[in-house]
Parts: sequence; structure tokens; C-alpha cells
Amino acid sequence: MAPVIAAATGAGRLFEHLGVIAAVLLAGFAVLAAGRSELARARAVGMALALTATPILLVAAIWDSPQLHPLRHRPLLGVAAILAALAAVGALALLISRRPQALALLAVAALPFRVPISSGGETSNLLIPLYAIVAAGTLAYIGDLLRDRDPEPDEPTAGLLEWSLVGLIALYAIQTSYSHDFTKALEQVVFFYVPFSLLFILLRRLRWSAGLLLGCLGVLVSLALVFVLVGFVEYSRRKLLLNPKVISANMVESYFRVNSLFFDPNIYGRFLAVVMLLVTTAMLWAARRRDVLAAALCLAVLWGGLMTSISQSSIAALLIGLGVLAALRWDPRKTGAAVALLSIAGVAFVFLAGSSIRVDLSSSKGADQATTGRYNLIGGGVDLFEQRPVTGYGAASFAVEYRSHQGSSAGSAVSASHTIPITIAAEQGILGLGLYVLLLVACFRRLFGGDLRNSAARAAIATAFAALVLHTMAYADFLEDPITWTLLGIGAALAGASALPRGSAAPVANAGVAEPQVL
Repeated sequence: MAPVIAAATGAGRLFEHLGVIAAVLLAGFAVLAAGRSELARARAVGMALALTATPILLVAAIWDSPQLHPLRHRPLLGVAAILAALAAVGALALLISRRPQALALLAVAALPFRVPISSGGETSNLLIPLYAIVAAGTLAYIGDLLRDRDPEPDEPTAGLLEWSLVGLIALYAIQTSYSHDFTKALEQVVFFYVPFSLLFILLRRLRWSAGLLLGCLGVLVSLALVFVLVGFVEYSRRKLLLNPKVISANMVESYFRVNSLFFDPNIYGRFLAVVMLLVTTAMLWAARRRDVLAAALCLAVLWGGLMTSISQSSIAALLIGLGVLAALRWDPRKTGAAVALLSIAGVAFVFLAGSSIRVDLSSSKGADQATTGRYNLIGGGVDLFEQRPVTGYGAASFAVEYRSHQGSSAGSAVSASHTIPITIAAEQGILGLGLYVLLLVACFRRLFGGDLRNSAARAAIATAFAALVLHTMAYADFLEDPITWTLLGIGAALAGASALPRGSAAPVANAGVAEPQVL
């Protein structure tokens, strides 16, 4: 009996490994098939198969979780739940097919909302509402194609951004084969990389009018204001609604951190910083005084919310974003000089008067305390990279390998190095690090290419992306954050539209390209 069980277990693991690689390759093919009319149906098949494989792998990963306990023991309830989910996705697909712009508004509205799911002994906060919208958008696209109603026949072909993006996640999928934390790697693929690849495709294909862009901004601002209101209530009551870890930390610290309806103050702060940069862009390009005043009032409220999160990485991201925005709106040289002087002054203050703000960089212990543990994590990540510089330790293996090599306890709060390039170097080696650098180069070339002074929309997207990249240098979650893929999808669409001549059949309207007052 034991050999049979072992064989079945081995077959199941092999299925999961091959399923992860296949799902990523299918999604990657769909990304790279952009603009190739002869591959339209093959692309639709790839998207359909990736969409089908993802929930199968997901259910296999969380089958033993407490959330699925009622479904395991009540099959009829499970069937009813599946039918209800399919009906909801079908209704959304019908809506998106009839009103394609609804996809953008629904996706943007779903970006912040996560549902906690237990898997592998840990709790993952999954974007279940966003997954449903991605599934609905994919079904709507496939349905339109089968009925010869493809609304974007002239979608631009894939470029360096798409190839480097697919290359990085494909390498990640292959490196799950020797990772010591395959469960975590599988979660990264099925929870993030595959569904977000489909999201990127769907957003990149939309016709982005000025009205749609303003509608998405309105959704984000409304959500941010609601989150800030919740945060203010938490701060006044000194009581959080979510995340026991943050609640425990607030009990022993002299300060009180707010996370609103997010599970992490830094993710809450990141969201607010991105929205603030979008609003600031709208304010700087606005033609009417009332719009400027409304934006300024909104920024004041959001700034208060950001302060209650006490997220230094989010504040730094906001500042770098404002610097980039100033360079785009005014003189880049003067902006660069001002940023350099402020940076020098800040560094000098830390070294000369760091004790007054409890920042001690004279020792590794002081540096680790000043960076809330990131100094040692970065050092440990560098050590891991030095030991396996070519192949790395495998996808999602940082936490396991760090604890093993550094002697940290199993309960140590280690999930990543909190510096994305360090995590990639340790897990994926020099090849993964090279692809990551290539991806950043491709992203910045695409988003910052052309004349951004005459496009508030493109300036906003490029600025927000630059701030997000800075945030990942001090925190985590780059391709694991749907905001990254959303910015890239919209930014790539706008860049493709601006590169086409006026009057041509573009996959995206030239929204905001010739109207600097419109976001």
C-alpha cells in the first residue's frame, strides 16, 4: 500500500510542477501573440487553457484549507458554490462584452480588495474579486473573437517589455522544479503571475478614452477616501480591524500604525501614494481653478491617511514620484539639481544628527534597527546569491533558505528580503537578475518614451510606476502586486496609441495625448 501511495503522491507533485510551467507558458504565449491576427484564435485558446488551469491548481493548493472544509464534506454545497461562481462570472462577462469599458472600471475597483485564504500552513490574502473580473474579461474576449467581434484588430505587436516580462515569469516557473518551497512558488504563479498576465492583456487591448481614464481615477480616489476614513476611525479608537500581527506590534510600540482595510500598513501606504501621484498629475495639468482646488483638498486628506500608516517606504515612493513628476512638468535639470541637493542634505542630517531621530548607522545592529530588520535580510540575501550565483535557490525559496542559512527560527517573520532585486538574485540567480534589469529598462523605455509633457495620462502612469519601483526596493511585491500590471497595461496601451499617426485605426484612443489638461 505504501508504494502505491508514494507513487500517487509523486504523480500529483509532477502534475503540479508541469501544471505551473504550462499555465505560465500559456499565459506568456497570449501576451506575446499581441497584434498577430494569424495567432488570434491560438491566443484565445491559450488564454482559455491558462484560465482553466489556474483554478485547478489553486483548488489543489488550498484543498486542505479550513475555508474549503464545508465543500469537502458537502459535495452538493460545493457544486452549488461552483455554479454560483460561474453564473456571476458569466454575468460579468456578458456585461463586459456589451460594455468593454466596464472591464477597466471593475478591475480598478477590485485592485485593493483581498480575501484571506489558508494554504500551506500560512494565510495568503487573495484578490478574489479581481480574479473573477479577469476571468469574466477573458471569457468576454474569447466570446467576441468566436463571434468575429474582435474590437481591437490593430493591437500593437509585443515588444521588449512583453518579451522580458514573459521571460522573467517563465524562468520563475521553471525554477519551481528545484525550489525547497514549491507550495509557495505555486501560489505565486496561480495567485499572481497567470491571472495578472491575463489582466495585462485585457487592459492593453482596451480603447482608453479620456472619459474612461477619468472614470478610473474617480474610482481610485473614492476608494482611497473611504480607506482613509476607516483609517482615521482606527487611529482615533486605537483599534485595528485587520491583521493580528500589526495589532500586536501596536501594543508594544510607542506609535500606532494604521492599515485601514488592508492587511499591511505598507501596502495601504503604497496604494495611497500611487493615488496621490495620479491626483497630483491631474492637478498640475488641470485648466480650471476649481479642479485644482478639489485636487488639493483631496491630497490633504490622503496625506493625513498616509501619515497614520507610518510607512516610510510609501513616503519615500511618494517623494520620488513627485520628483519625477516635477521633471516631466517643468525643467528636468533644475529638478534633478534640487533633488540632489535635498538628498545630500538628508544624508548629512542622518549621519550628523541621526541620534535625534533614533537612526544609528554606525553599526550593523543600528542599521538593522533603523531599517526595521531589512539590513540583515539584505545581507542574508546577498550571501545566498554568492553561494548560488548562477541558478539561485529556486522560485519562492528565500524564506526557507534564509532561515536555514542564517539560523533563524521557523517562526521568524521572513517572507522576502524586502528588496526585490536581492530576492530575485537569491532565488533566480544571475539570469533572473538580468531579466529583471532588462524588464525595468523596457518598462521605463515604454512608459517614458515620447513627449509626456503633452499627455497627463502617460505622465501619471509613468510617475506612479517609478514610485512603485522605488517602493519595491524598500519593501516587497513587484510582479505580485496587481497595481504593477495595471500600470503597465494602461501605460503600454497609451504608449502604443501615441506612437500611431493621427486618424489611424488604433487599439487605444489617443486620450490625453493632445490634451494636457485631461488625465
